[in-house]
Amino acid sequence: MSRLLADGTRIPVIDASVHIFFGSNRDMRGFLREPFASRGIPDVEMDWYGAPGGEYAKGTRGPDKQYPGSDPELVGEALFGGRGVDVAVLHPMTRGILPDRHLTTAVLAAHNEMMVSRWLEANPHADRFRGTIRVNPEDITGALREIDRWASHPGVVQIGVPLQSRELYGKPQFWPLWEAAAHAGLPVAVHSETGESIAFPPTPSGHTRTYEQYLGFTSLNYIYHLMNMIAEGVFERIPELKFVWADGAADMLTPFTWRMDTFGRPHLEQTPWAPRMPSDYLPEHVYFVHNSLDGPGEADFAGEWLDFTGKQDMVMFGSSYPHWHCGDVDELPQALTTEQREKLLWRNASRLYGIDVPAPTATV
Repeated sequence: MSRLLADGTRIPVIDASVHIFFGSNRDMRGFLREPFASRGIPDVEMDWYGAPGGEYAKGTRGPDKQYPGSDPELVGEALFGGRGVDVAVLHPMTRGILPDRHLTTAVLAAHNEMMVSRWLEANPHADRFRGTIRVNPEDITGALREIDRWASHPGVVQIGVPLQSRELYGKPQFWPLWEAAAHAGLPVAVHSETGESIAFPPTPSGHTRTYEQYLGFTSLNYIYHLMNMIAEGVFERIPELKFVWADGAADMLTPFTWRMDTFGRPHLEQTPWAPRMPSDYLPEHVYFVHNSLDGPGEADFAGEWLDFTGKQDMVMFGSSYPHWHCGDVDELPQALTTEQREKLLWRNASRLYGIDVPAPTATV
């Protein structure tokens, strides 16, 4: 499909963050086996903070009141027909970390089976969908089992873990999972969950009062994980590992990287397992999904901002469809250069995921 820009260029679009759901809890139980099918499971919208105007954009429910993001044909029509997307990377939204790690793993396995069977195989748009396999970082054995099961599927391009972890992702207990992802050639996507379950408060100092505060602070949690992974030497230990911070936070990267470099320069001897400057671990390891909440918006310095810390080689457009803040290509700042726009809309995602799309063409 591609998008026609104001200068007459038709440019490909890879949407790196499309959220998909079961139609209902009952629908999900149809993919669960006992003893888990009979267990109590929180609803997907049971979270601490709800968006004041509702969780989903207008018009994302189907004509028969289908749950937003649950019908492959409706989502395909919206993305590939109405929004000019060429390829969409799907991210199943689940229930966060449940108290029983085995139940969490079973819920994630159900989402994976649903995504592959409904979205990547048996629908008219299957060839334009790519999938994220959800795994439980608190159950390494179960996570490795899911990777072994699905890594060879041609539609699977990454694995996904929740932002709301109870430990920072640089800690050694997670290393076998990251090693398995790198061995399979799959990036790891970290995304905020819709169902919070037993996660910690969203800030180091406790709970915020409002949804607006919660939303403003959330991106910091991605940076906490990233800084810890750098300090723990994860990218030094696993040089093929690639991480996607899949719900924003690129606008937090530059100031925190400056601080890490400033402190790290005279103290590298304290981390012999990570001997390089912190910023040296960003290229080819770190990517961010860029959505409508990220960056300075329509500002003259938007292109300069994207160039700081090499972000233009790390960002990938993601609409977050069908959520209320789902962004569109037309909303990107006009100040971006042609090269920046191409990297953001398709080149970076194409390189990371191995997705082939037609190159931009000039129209007459």
